[in-house]
Amino acid sequence: MSIYISGSLAIDRIMPFPGRFQDHILSDKIHILNVCFLVDGMEERFGGTAGNIAYNLALLGEKPTVLSCVGKDFDRYERRMAELELPMDGVRVIDNDFTASAFITTDQSDNQITAFNPAAMRNPCEYDVSAIDPKDSLAIVSPGNVEDMIELPRKYRAAGIPYIFDPGQQITALSGEQLEDALTGAAILTTNDYELEMVMKATNMDKAQLLEKVGAIVTTLGEHGSSVLRSGEAVEIPICPATPVADPTGAGDAYRAGMLYGLSLGRDLPEACKLGAVCSAYCVERNGTQEHSFTLEEFTSRYEATFGPM
Repeated sequence: MSIYISGSLAIDRIMPFPGRFQDHILSDKIHILNVCFLVDGMEERFGGTAGNIAYNLALLGEKPTVLSCVGKDFDRYERRMAELELPMDGVRVIDNDFTASAFITTDQSDNQITAFNPAAMRNPCEYDVSAIDPKDSLAIVSPGNVEDMIELPRKYRAAGIPYIFDPGQQITALSGEQLEDALTGAAILTTNDYELEMVMKATNMDKAQLLEKVGAIVTTLGEHGSSVLRSGEAVEIPICPATPVADPTGAGDAYRAGMLYGLSLGRDLPEACKLGAVCSAYCVERNGTQEHSFTLEEFTSRYEATFGPM
């Protein structure tokens, strides 16, 4: 089965500050804030929702197509995707702009100041979905360009392509009407528990009403696992234990990759979500969203140690 992932491709530039922000910010001068933090180096990591999902699927042996926009500085990320044998035909290059990037400064108390430049992500991917075989494909609309998040669900519905809607951090960029339109007809609406509350508030719908629009609701619950809600059925999915828990960033994207992998194999949704739980466990054990790795044999062994025979 072919998998299509729309969303962001981004570069995270992480800069540790060897001090505490609170020692350099005067509370009575916030209205005229002007500070400079001398950081202790910079680490560059590949990220973005679509990039993270695709990375995890590549570890599972899949070659999904990423639908996204990047800029003139994408060469290193492109080489990484080539090493993972990920197709590039869905990646649109904007020659006069930069790839989306986050500049993250973290102090010794783990407080963060982040500046995010969407840059090329302001442009839609313009992928021709008519090239997708609806009988042997699955798509996910993850956070990225807002126009893509509005238009791709419409195109997928018109073409009969099953899709997962994952609005994530772009929920506030969409109106209630746009959210309702995008999720209507989705095979799955997937969020974390806080995001689900935001979707319900924006659309003025409860879970029962959402289930009239989507096939299922999958909600990640952090250390409490995840849940699958379908008409007349609710299933709780436990976590796959992670040792240690180093960084939860990217765990949701890893979970979605495992879920997509399971669905592409024809697994029932709760079973697919268990695969997502295992994938996310690998992610949280390392700092960064694409710093972990595993073989398919290791993944299978860990799944069976947690959930039993696959």
